[in-house]
Amino acid sequence: MRRLQHAVVTLALFGCASAAMAQYVWLNEKGVKQYSDVPPPASVPNSRILKSPGSLPRAEEAAQTGNAADTEQKPAAKSLAERNADFEKRRAEQAEKDKQAADKARQAAARKKNCEDARDYNRALTSGQRISRMNAEGERVYISDEERAREERETQRTLADCQ
Repeated sequence: MRRLQHAVVTLALFGCASAAMAQYVWLNEKGVKQYSDVPPPASVPNSRILKSPGSLPRAEEAAQTGNAADTEQKPAAKSLAERNADFEKRRAEQAEKDKQAADKARQAAARKKNCEDARDYNRALTSGQRISRMNAEGERVYISDEERAREERETQRTLADCQ
């Protein structure tokens, strides 16, 4: 039982230690070191950020590599504002892609429906049954053989695009 309690306390301490590492250190405009658990303001250039979570402090990096010039050549981690802007950009691009895909799907469905309607109308035209329309006065008028032939040619052109 004691060992379980020791293990739980040890794990809790490790959790606290990792949270303590989540600190930012940067130099303000007067050259004074600033410590915080939130990222520095966007006005602070990356060259003045000394430490950010997940990276070693710049002084330690220079000591490990043995060359202080190497620290200036390595790109600094993106600030929270930059990462957020990148995320928003990716999200807007994805929303645009989703919108285009939905538009294409709607157009494909409308085209399929139009093709089905044209096939049905063509079947009616070629069946020989009488086809009527309403004229301007609202009276039923049957189409002539010339109109039927013209309608058949038009539906054949439409059906040619459907295949």
